[in-house]
Amino acid sequence: MCTVCGCAEGETKIESGHAHGHHHHHHGHHDHDHHHDHAHDHHHDHGHEHVGPDGKVYRHTHGHHHHDHGHDHGHDHGHDHDHGHDHGTIDLSRGPAGTEVPGLSQARLVTIEQDILAKNDGFAAVNRQLFAAKGVFVLNLMSSPGSGKTTLLTRTLTDLKGRFPMAVIEGDQQTSFDADRIRATGTPAIQVNTGKGCHLDAQMVTQAVGRLGVADDSVLFIENVGNLVCPAGFDLGEAHKVVVLSVTEGEDKPLKYPAMFAAADLLLVNKVDLLPHLTFDVARMIDYARRLKPGLRVIEVSATGGQGLEDWYAWIADGLAKAGAKR
Repeated sequence: MCTVCGCAEGETKIESGHAHGHHHHHHGHHDHDHHHDHAHDHHHDHGHEHVGPDGKVYRHTHGHHHHDHGHDHGHDHGHDHDHGHDHGTIDLSRGPAGTEVPGLSQARLVTIEQDILAKNDGFAAVNRQLFAAKGVFVLNLMSSPGSGKTTLLTRTLTDLKGRFPMAVIEGDQQTSFDADRIRATGTPAIQVNTGKGCHLDAQMVTQAVGRLGVADDSVLFIENVGNLVCPAGFDLGEAHKVVVLSVTEGEDKPLKYPAMFAAADLLLVNKVDLLPHLTFDVARMIDYARRLKPGLRVIEVSATGGQGLEDWYAWIADGLAKAGAKR
């Protein structure tokens, strides 16, 4: 298990070839034996423990407490015994490592996490140097599943086609469906399947760029695995982290996943065309996000209706111009 984010190590597969166009639906896969030096202490205690989306473990005691007073007076003493309504919370994030793994000390967990992140940051630095030398503007797109991130990306690629070169690294645990949708726009794309891993890391991006290639003065979109927890902790060498949050999700998502929104440089509020049919309070959600990242840039968009897309495209074009100027 990865002590940084809690995901399991899996077999990462990156498509072979350059994956240009949308006729490459059957790519050979190469096994890189990609290792993160994860600790393999898999102690599964099923009991009454439940892991929440924030990575914390919640143990439900179900309140089976038997108060035997030894006598029954048949009348109410006024004692309020809570039988099972307060399940309590076990917070495993309070130690120095921010997590707990059975059999490993906090000091050992901290060391493992530092090693993993240091290795990742080394690859990220190499990626960033390459991108800077070629004037490539790189965006790390992150969201929970169902935010409309891929639909927004395909609309973006279609609308911006011909304005400047673009390419996509598509991350998913399984399947190449999203990469196929992207290639259908005519944009070069390569699929990275992370297996049991719940995020892309910098070495995966290094390998993907080596196969895909990136043009000078281009935009590279990295669509991360759908997850609001794990991708926040891994630098890929990108210029900006972009979080997509749809109005069909909860307003409190920023508070539930603070690391993600604190790391973001841009928040795209998607599916705003549905607002007339919902009770979602955009202003409240933005306030929550800016508590974590003051000054966070926010653009409200609709991938289907087109609202706000020109602002999004202008933001991309401005970033690309700045990346090119630094070459």
